[in-house]
Amino acid sequence: MQNLLSNLGDTATPFLAIDVDVMDRNLSGMAEGARQRGLVMRPHAKTHKVPEIARRQMELGAAGLTLATVGEAEVFASAGFNDSFIAYPIWATPARGARLRALTERVIIRVGIDSIEGAQELGRALSGTGLEVMVEVDSGHHRSGAQPEAAGAVAVAAARAGLNVAGVFTFPGHGYAPGGRDRAAKDEAEALARAAAAVERAGIAAPIRSGGSTPTVAMADTTVLTEMRPGVYVFNDAQQVELGSCAWSDIALTAMSTVVSRSGQTIVLDAGSKVLGADQPLWVTGGGRLPDFPQARVVALSEHHATVRIPDSVPTPSRGDIVRIAPNHVCSAVNLADELVVTKNGIIIDQWVVAARGANT
Repeated sequence: MQNLLSNLGDTATPFLAIDVDVMDRNLSGMAEGARQRGLVMRPHAKTHKVPEIARRQMELGAAGLTLATVGEAEVFASAGFNDSFIAYPIWATPARGARLRALTERVIIRVGIDSIEGAQELGRALSGTGLEVMVEVDSGHHRSGAQPEAAGAVAVAAARAGLNVAGVFTFPGHGYAPGGRDRAAKDEAEALARAAAAVERAGIAAPIRSGGSTPTVAMADTTVLTEMRPGVYVFNDAQQVELGSCAWSDIALTAMSTVVSRSGQTIVLDAGSKVLGADQPLWVTGGGRLPDFPQARVVALSEHHATVRIPDSVPTPSRGDIVRIAPNHVCSAVNLADELVVTKNGIIIDQWVVAARGANT
């Protein structure tokens, strides 16, 4: 086997590499799908954390970014992005409230709330700033989010606290399970419809109904949703392949790794959990997947080693060969990297700093 990148030079493995042509195809396809379905695109930048990629998303028509933390919002505001939604039920401690207030003076910021108490705390810190809030509801993932019928009371509390209520949102995270995508998309639409109705009955006009994860966005009910927030689609990962959300040819980011040991059909690679991340839901078939060896499995993953079993009928890489690994969860892998190596037609063309790496507060 030959090295996958012809100009690897002194670049030491393991490292995360982007195939920019595949990534751009993913970006364009999702943007065009949103346009055709009349949905506002607000991609979740926590997946890539890279301003160069966010600029591509904006150029393709995104209305703004979705982010996970105040820290991410600060990074992207400093990089010139002026419209972000922090899709998280913010609890406005004095320090976090001050950071949010500073952001509202620079850019348009929208944040999540899911309780009356959270709305009141946010209002004490941000009243008078013009901050917009979105009421989060639980559509079946059972993580954060109010019950849909309670969305009206949360919205009223926010309005009384001096905040502008823009709409309702949910995360259909239970679509991250084999066979769960259709059900999660239906649950998403039902919860958002019930929540929007509750807000309207409370006398508040909140027209945005936001949802759409990468596994469920293709099934999103456009009679209910107005906005979608997929994130993983930019790179895709092993989980998305196993869920049926994408094909191997849609994997844009992989860890380039060297075969350091071999015994029969078992090889050991130099990319472990400190490169790939440790995410391994019970339903996935290994600690990551090898796009060039679809039947192979990562049977063990430690900090600096990936042990891979190659099927008997498949030629096995030799020591020193470079092998691509698709992480199970690409968001976790990216957050472990300082830079992403950008490739085109097998040539390294650039490096992008993971600007929002570690911006977890």
